[in-house]
Amino acid sequence: MDISALEKLIGGPRDSALLRMSIATALLGEDRAAEAEKHLAQAVLMDADYTAAWKQLGKVRLALEDFDGAREAWEAGTGSAQRNGDKQAEKEMAVFLRRLDKRG
Repeated sequence: MDISALEKLIGGPRDSALLRMSIATALLGEDRAAEAEKHLAQAVLMDADYTAAWKQLGKVRLALEDFDGAREAWEAGTGSAQRNGDKQAEKEMAVFLRRLDKRG
């Protein structure tokens, strides 16, 4: 995926949470987690009920060793999943939170 082409859409009429998620996914494919985190954070600002973005944001923050940030994302994502009726995502993030708790 051409990240630069996607980034040219930022700030325009096609800028959206989905665009930011797409950019983040492409960045993660290139091991650019810190940059991906910024786009995922923007995605959930644009759409607070974008459960998949919350879930991915938590994973990226965990990879960046931002444990508090990961917890924050997954807790918010759990709320989003509950509002959307997305039981699978709710269960997954509950597991992620339990694993995070075990880290100490």
